Parts: sequence; C-alpha cells; structure tokens
Amino acid sequence: MRKRQKKKHPVRKFLRNMIASLLCIVIVFCAFFGVKGYQMYKEAVAEKSINECVKEIRGMEGFTSYSELPQFYIDAVISVEDHRFENHCGIDLIAIGRAVLTDIKEQSFVQGGSTITQQLAKNMLFTQEKKLERKVAEVFAALELECNYSKEDIFELYVNTSYFGNGYYGVREAADGYFGKTFSELSEYECAMLAGIPNAPSVYSPNAVNESTARRVECVLESMVKNRIISQEQAYNIEMEQ
Repeated sequence: MRKRQKKKHPVRKFLRNMIASLLCIVIVFCAFFGVKGYQMYKEAVAEKSINECVKEIRGMEGFTSYSELPQFYIDAVISVEDHRFENHCGIDLIAIGRAVLTDIKEQSFVQGGSTITQQLAKNMLFTQEKKLERKVAEVFAALELECNYSKEDIFELYVNTSYFGNGYYGVREAADGYFGKTFSELSEYECAMLAGIPNAPSVYSPNAVNESTARRVECVLESMVKNRIISQEQAYNIEMEQ
C-alpha cells in the first residue's frame, strides 16, 4: 500500500516562508550598508590617514598623555562609556545587539552601542550625523585603530578629541575651563563629572542650569559600583563631596 503523504500545515509553511524572506532582507540590508560604510571609511582615510590624524592630535597644544590622567577619571570613563574596553577588539557585539533592540523598539536611534574606539574613529574621521553607513565606517576605522595602537593610546586620543561643551575640546580644556584646576587637583566628584559630560555636553556640562549634571554624576558612580570599581559607600561619600 502507498503511504499517505502528510500535508504541510499552512501556518507553519507561512512562518517558514516569512522567516526566510526576513533573513534575505537582513542579508541584503547588511550587505548594502556594509559596502556603503566601507566606501565611506576608505574615502575618509584616503583624504587623511589615521596615522596622520593621530600625529595632528598629539601635536595639539594642551595634549594630555595617559600618564597625566587621574586613575579615577580613567576608571570612570571606561565604566560609564565602555566597560568592556580592555577586552574587546574595537567593537562590542553585546552592546551593539542591545542598542539595535532598543532602537527597533523606540523606532529611532536612541542607542548607538559605540565603543570608545568607535567614538574616537568618529571624532577623527567622520561627522556626528547619525547614519547607518557611518556606523559601519566607524567599525572599519576602529579595527584599524585597535590593530595599530594600544588601549592607552586609544584612550588618551579619545579624551583629547572629545567635546565637553561650552566650547571646550579635550579633557585639559574642560578641567581648566570648568574648575580652574590641574588634573592633580581634581576631586573624585569632579573626575566623575568630566567622565559623564561627553555623552551629552549641552545637557551635562556644569554650566547647564538644571539638575541633569548631578544626575549624570550619579549615573557615572552607579556604573562604577555596578562594575565593582568602587563600593556603594565610596560612591555615597563622593557624592557628599559636593
């Protein structure tokens, strides 16, 4: 006797077709923006190489080396901006995945998932405009940076090219402009404040007339507690400095 063939469930067939179609769309989407991003990266480094950018930054007046920075400030920046900085290769796939899910949910570029290395690449080579191809271009530039420079190099270049609001570029200008102090004179609270400003300089700068700056400092200290850099008691004592 001939065996009866099982009929495929129409709903399952539809779902399989939908998944296959979505996968095709994702592949085409990634390929399209991957090519555009690579082209953007190549055009940027053709105009000025990363090595040339680094030489320019290090030749700036007031350039601050890694060894001059307070350890608390370094820890605060890494904790709040990119706590896997010491371990990744320039991109953080976990952060990117979380950012993509958030952006899809909010239907907007709410989170970027950029590492410190990617932010440095953006500061050196690209505009601040939020475009997918620019994000891809950042990845290629970040990988080049990680291949040729140490983590200390990348960190010092990042804090020397970051915008701190009120016309201050670089951490030395910000420390002097906001507090009138050298790095050795900064309190831990002031270090935490400087660490939090580049995320949104117009909102978090000490000159902003609102409570956002204090809340950002709290956020920085909370991240340091979460990442086991300081204790909750230490965070509380630092907040009491203010």
